[in-house]
Amino acid sequence: MSDSLTATTVTITGAGGDEIEAYLARPEGTGRRGGVVLIHHLPGYDRGMKEFVRRFAELGYDAICPNLYSREAPGADPSDAAAVARANGGVPDERLVGDVGGAAAYLRALDTSDGKVGTIGYCSGGRQSVLAACNLDLDAAVDCYGAYVTGTPPKEFPIPITNIVDKLPNLSCPVLGLFGNDDQHPSPAHVDEFEQILKEHGKTYEFHRYDDTGHGFFSPDRPSYRVAAAVDGWERVADFFGRYL
Repeated sequence: MSDSLTATTVTITGAGGDEIEAYLARPEGTGRRGGVVLIHHLPGYDRGMKEFVRRFAELGYDAICPNLYSREAPGADPSDAAAVARANGGVPDERLVGDVGGAAAYLRALDTSDGKVGTIGYCSGGRQSVLAACNLDLDAAVDCYGAYVTGTPPKEFPIPITNIVDKLPNLSCPVLGLFGNDDQHPSPAHVDEFEQILKEHGKTYEFHRYDDTGHGFFSPDRPSYRVAAAVDGWERVADFFGRYL
């Protein structure tokens, strides 16, 4: 497989028919392949997330990351846009589902699409990846340390969200979860609860937990980065999407 790829900014139709910005990367070639929707972390649609999009293209997928803060701060620096979004209460769940659904539809309309689409999200995006899989027809979903799939957010939590326990019975596809055992959001107890619910409802899932690892271990530009966990995590993700996409 060639490692040549193209990457560009595109416009997609999101929730409510809104036109929003997204970053698209595609491998060279015309063969049929799956698609991956990346859901960015709370800090926003930043350089690190765009690097991840290109990495999935290098792995052989058409990959796209919608800018979930397009409406709050169009064209703004990612950190400024994230601050505006947080001040407005974050991304509403219904809107998130519509934006991810629009990104998935964009990928499925490409002439290289094999019809299969998965999601992957980091931090807040991890919860949102599962949320999307509970509301959309997807083929695979990856949750990278997403807080409050289960558990109750404390009053001081920076955005007013709820857990999505009531939606988990509607999960449409297999889930891969990657978590740090030193994380508190989600804590090991929250991950245990998540796993138990999936078991009770007969869902297909695969969880991996890493010792001496906290939140944000995939981010190489942060002190939270953990080489061993990130390397193993990337291998798990590649294998998981390879099986389902």
